[in-house]
Amino acid sequence: MIQPQLFDLVEILHPLPTTGQFVVGMQGTVVEQYDEQNFEIEFVNEQGETVALCALPRHYFVVVWQAQSQQAVSAADQLAQMMAHLSPMAEQEILDFARFVSLRQAPVRAD
Repeated sequence: MIQPQLFDLVEILHPLPTTGQFVVGMQGTVVEQYDEQNFEIEFVNEQGETVALCALPRHYFVVVWQAQSQQAVSAADQLAQMMAHLSPMAEQEILDFARFVSLRQAPVRAD
C-alpha cells in the first residue's frame, strides 16, 4: 500500500466530522506526519489560501498524486488503498462488482 509522504495530494473518502464544508472527493496536501496512521492535511481555496488544516487518520483519505515522483497514482493503486481499510464482506462486494463490470465489457479481439 502507498504510504503518504509530505506534499502528496490526497482525496478524502469520508465527510469530515468537524465541518460540513469538506465533502467526499475534496483534495488536500499532506503537510505533516504524526505517526504511521495520522497526518495533517492542508486544504486550500482556488486562490491558494489555506482554508483548513485537519489532522486525519489514514483511512480517511487516499493518495492520488505523489510529490516525490511527480506522478499520479493509478486507479488500481487508489482502489488498493481503499480496500486496505474494508471489512472482508466489503472486499467481497468490491470483487463481485469488479466481476460484474468485467462481464459488461466487450470482448477484446485478438487479430
